[in-house]
Amino acid sequence: MAQIQRPKTLLDSLGEEIIRILTPVSICMFLVVLLVSILNSSSSLSVTSIATIAYSETTSDSSWDKFLGALLNSLAFVAVVTVATFILVLFFYLRCTKFLKIYMGFSSFVVLGFMGGEIALFFIEKFSVPIDCITFLVLLFNFAVIGVLAVFMSKMAIVVTQGYLVLIGMLVAYWFTLLPEWTTWVLLVAMALYDLAAVLLPVGPLRLLVELAMSRDEDIPALVYEARPVTHHDPASGPVQRRIWRQRQNIRLDSEDNSSSNRNVNVISDSNTTVSIVQASHSGTGIARVEEGQVLESIAELSAPLINRGMDGQDGMSAESLMLEGMGLGSSGAIKLGLGDFIFYSVLVGRAAMYDFMTVYACYLAIVAGLGVTLMLLALYQKALPALPVSIALGVLFYFLTRICVLPPYDYYFH
Repeated sequence: MAQIQRPKTLLDSLGEEIIRILTPVSICMFLVVLLVSILNSSSSLSVTSIATIAYSETTSDSSWDKFLGALLNSLAFVAVVTVATFILVLFFYLRCTKFLKIYMGFSSFVVLGFMGGEIALFFIEKFSVPIDCITFLVLLFNFAVIGVLAVFMSKMAIVVTQGYLVLIGMLVAYWFTLLPEWTTWVLLVAMALYDLAAVLLPVGPLRLLVELAMSRDEDIPALVYEARPVTHHDPASGPVQRRIWRQRQNIRLDSEDNSSSNRNVNVISDSNTTVSIVQASHSGTGIARVEEGQVLESIAELSAPLINRGMDGQDGMSAESLMLEGMGLGSSGAIKLGLGDFIFYSVLVGRAAMYDFMTVYACYLAIVAGLGVTLMLLALYQKALPALPVSIALGVLFYFLTRICVLPPYDYYFH
């Protein structure tokens, strides 16, 4: 049997996982900063949305009035998001998956067609691009339709799907940067707190949604970015095999007595899929691995958590404790990150870009550090975790520290 070497260090596996999710996040933030720098410098755009339903900020208002108004706007926005998420849970519970996919597809079409078209018109006007109305509408319609098909309706190259997800996040994030300044900052903090409660509280809507999806072994019908899984293999051992981290509930684990150095592999065939169950006698737990038409060649790379922890005394561990979704590991072994996290990361750096590029650098590094901490916690606790709180907290903190403590001395000595 060909042997696959386990990664020698934590960074050999976790580092690649972080890079695979950090790259699209960085691209999305960079594109938003680029849009803000190009469009906002020559135009004073403003938007009216749910985020400004309770209060409209004006320059004549005092700071305290702006803060109270921003707080009201944020509470109203979080309330709407909470109600919408519970409705999503209800429809998913009633198995209205097709309706949810149609709704998500329509929302993506609106974002790509209307928001994307508006930004395209800004560029056409700014750079005087010669294009007629019919050509523009045809190109925009095809761009939006292909995006909907790539994300929801059909299977395309994963690069195309990931690219459209990044574009959707960029477009929504740019429109959020057009909100008033006080509303933007308070809204970021409010959404981070909402994310914390929605994922970790027992009655949190996101937690209910994740647990419901896991119990049914279904994907959540939502805009979720999934990075490609990292596999460590010997080139001589054959084709690359993907990792499956979720324990299937419909598989019965056959336990047999063996020495601690031996492991049993039971193969169950179901139509075109081969399921291999690897049992380690020292831990008493089983991890299901699904390979399309291939039998497992090695056991060395199979490890449920990203960080291998001792599991002695946990023979009675429930199946749910090994199931990871949401901001965690998907059924393909890849890290999943909700598109809302892309959006609010980009809103933070986009708002920072309106002040100074030094604040952009500080906020970007803070967000990356927070995302790394979140992924480390994900690997440690092996459960779905909110991706916003740590990164948003560090980003907001570094923004104001840079703006108050770093930029004034810098401007004094170098300008």
